[in-house]
Amino acid sequence: MSSVPFHYVDLRAFCYETEDEKRVGDALRTFLPEDTELERVVTEGHHGDRILVLSVRLERADEVRHVLSKLADLDDIDTVLNELDHRVDDNCAFFLTLDKQAAFRGQVKRGDGITFRAKVEAYPAKKESAIENVRETFEELR
Repeated sequence: MSSVPFHYVDLRAFCYETEDEKRVGDALRTFLPEDTELERVVTEGHHGDRILVLSVRLERADEVRHVLSKLADLDDIDTVLNELDHRVDDNCAFFLTLDKQAAFRGQVKRGDGITFRAKVEAYPAKKESAIENVRETFEELR
């Protein structure tokens, strides 16, 4: 993939009090280039419980390519392509959720726990153009 159709990629996972921060970080790192630093923000849940938010924004083309190469392992990429109208918003952002437990085991599956958000390059900046750019990118990943 020579060009990268995303301005940036955000990945985020919550680490609840009952979870091990290192394990959640390792799950997130499944998608990241080596030595990528995670941002840590401590917040509080509705009942006063501690929630740690681990996140990263990748803006360099090589970093984005790395994440996309990991997404190439998705078994159900056809389903993602069929749902693009619901996964790309009017601001040209593409959303996908990934399985945190599977990621901890080094697997790439859709599920819950890790949020993937990518700002799609689209000229003109219209949802339809963004959908087409995401479709072309994922078809190249197959």
